[in-house]
Amino acid sequence: EELLPPGEQSMLEIWQGKGSGGHSRHMTAARDTLRRPLTMPEQQADAHGAISYSRTQESEISQQFPRLPNPDMVMYVFPHLASGTSPVPGYSTVFPFYSRTQYAMPGERTEAL
Repeated sequence: EELLPPGEQSMLEIWQGKGSGGHSRHMTAARDTLRRPLTMPEQQADAHGAISYSRTQESEISQQFPRLPNPDMVMYVFPHLASGTSPVPGYSTVFPFYSRTQYAMPGERTEAL
């Protein structure tokens, strides 16, 4: 009830500061408190966090979850007639053995036995 006292004002009027003098000053002070600059420890923690999550060449090379092999089956479709009248040229198509890409757990063996 301290943040939004009962009254006839709409949220827009309260936001624009058209309320009672003390209440609008209180709201302005609260907004200014939220817009304060970062302190030095907060800046250092933010910089450390950005470095730990940044992409580097080293982190790009190592794979924590390598993809499991998903061999492809190549199928050749011979030339044929569609509906008995229209010629269809021969073509090849590729089907993966597994419908989804699977990933190994960290440290799991992925090479052939």
